[in-house]
Amino acid sequence: LGALLLFHRPERPREFLIQALERVKAGRRAEGEYPELMDEANVEAMFALLDVLGQGHITPAQYREALKTLGLSDEGLEVGEDENVTLDVFKEGV
Repeated sequence: LGALLLFHRPERPREFLIQALERVKAGRRAEGEYPELMDEANVEAMFALLDVLGQGHITPAQYREALKTLGLSDEGLEVGEDENVTLDVFKEGV
Protein backbone atom coordinates (compact mmCIF):
# COMPACT_ATOMS: atom_id res chain seq x y z
CA LEU A 1 0.00 0.00 0.00
CA GLY A 2 2.90 2.30 0.72
CA ALA A 3 4.24 1.70 -2.76
CA LEU A 4 0.86 2.58 -4.25
CA LEU A 5 0.92 5.88 -2.38
CA LEU A 6 4.43 6.70 -3.55
CA PHE A 7 3.64 5.75 -7.13
CA HIS A 8 0.27 7.50 -7.52
CA ARG A 9 0.82 10.41 -5.09
CA PRO A 10 -2.90 11.04 -4.62
CA GLU A 11 -4.16 14.35 -3.27
CA ARG A 12 -6.24 12.51 -0.68
CA PRO A 13 -4.11 9.54 0.47
CA ARG A 14 -6.55 8.25 3.07
CA GLU A 15 -9.42 7.99 0.58
CA PHE A 16 -7.08 6.48 -2.02
CA LEU A 17 -6.03 3.70 0.38
CA ILE A 18 -9.62 3.02 1.40
CA GLN A 19 -10.59 2.63 -2.26
CA ALA A 20 -7.64 0.30 -2.93
CA LEU A 21 -8.59 -1.90 0.01
CA GLU A 22 -12.25 -1.93 -1.07
CA ARG A 23 -11.19 -3.16 -4.53
CA VAL A 24 -9.24 -6.00 -2.91
CA LYS A 25 -12.20 -6.87 -0.71
CA ALA A 26 -14.60 -6.83 -3.67
CA GLY A 27 -12.23 -9.01 -5.69
CA ARG A 28 -12.15 -11.59 -2.91
CA ARG A 29 -15.94 -11.68 -2.64
CA ALA A 30 -16.45 -11.98 -6.39
CA GLU A 31 -13.40 -14.20 -6.88
CA GLY A 32 -12.42 -11.79 -9.60
CA GLU A 33 -9.25 -10.00 -10.50
CA TYR A 34 -7.41 -8.42 -7.61
CA PRO A 35 -5.84 -5.02 -8.07
CA GLU A 36 -2.13 -5.39 -8.59
CA LEU A 37 -0.39 -4.40 -5.39
CA MET A 38 3.02 -5.79 -6.34
CA ASP A 39 4.58 -5.96 -9.77
CA GLU A 40 6.89 -8.69 -11.02
CA ALA A 41 10.02 -6.78 -10.01
CA ASN A 42 8.75 -6.56 -6.42
CA VAL A 43 8.09 -10.30 -6.31
CA GLU A 44 11.53 -11.06 -7.74
CA ALA A 45 13.17 -8.76 -5.20
CA MET A 46 11.32 -10.45 -2.35
CA PHE A 47 12.43 -13.87 -3.61
CA ALA A 48 16.04 -12.64 -3.85
CA LEU A 49 15.88 -11.48 -0.22
CA LEU A 50 14.78 -14.96 0.83
CA ASP A 51 17.32 -16.72 -1.42
CA VAL A 52 20.35 -15.19 0.29
CA LEU A 53 22.79 -17.75 -1.13
CA GLY A 54 21.53 -17.24 -4.69
CA GLN A 55 20.72 -20.93 -5.16
CA GLY A 56 17.59 -20.25 -7.20
CA HIS A 57 15.26 -21.75 -4.63
CA ILE A 58 13.91 -21.30 -1.12
CA THR A 59 12.50 -23.71 1.45
CA PRO A 60 8.79 -24.40 1.83
CA ALA A 61 8.97 -22.81 5.31
CA GLN A 62 10.34 -19.58 3.80
CA TYR A 63 7.62 -19.69 1.14
CA ARG A 64 4.86 -20.10 3.72
CA GLU A 65 6.27 -17.29 5.85
CA ALA A 66 6.42 -14.97 2.81
CA LEU A 67 2.77 -15.73 2.00
CA LYS A 68 1.82 -15.12 5.62
CA THR A 69 3.72 -11.82 5.66
CA LEU A 70 1.83 -10.69 2.57
CA GLY A 71 -1.48 -11.70 4.10
CA LEU A 72 -2.00 -14.52 1.61
CA SER A 73 -3.31 -17.97 2.46
CA ASP A 74 -1.09 -21.02 2.32
CA GLU A 75 -4.08 -23.37 2.25
CA GLY A 76 -3.91 -25.88 -0.55
CA LEU A 77 -0.18 -25.50 -1.08
CA GLU A 78 1.15 -28.46 -2.97
CA VAL A 79 4.76 -28.09 -1.89
CA GLY A 80 6.24 -30.91 0.14
CA GLU A 81 8.60 -30.19 3.02
CA ASP A 82 11.49 -31.81 1.13
CA GLU A 83 10.89 -29.82 -2.09
CA ASN A 84 12.52 -26.55 -3.05
CA VAL A 85 10.44 -23.57 -4.17
CA THR A 86 11.73 -21.90 -7.34
CA LEU A 87 11.12 -18.33 -8.45
CA ASP A 88 8.42 -19.48 -10.90
CA VAL A 89 6.51 -21.32 -8.16
CA PHE A 90 6.95 -18.31 -5.86
CA LYS A 91 5.53 -15.96 -8.52
CA GLU A 92 2.48 -18.18 -9.00
CA GLY A 93 1.74 -18.18 -5.27
CA VAL A 94 2.22 -14.47 -4.78
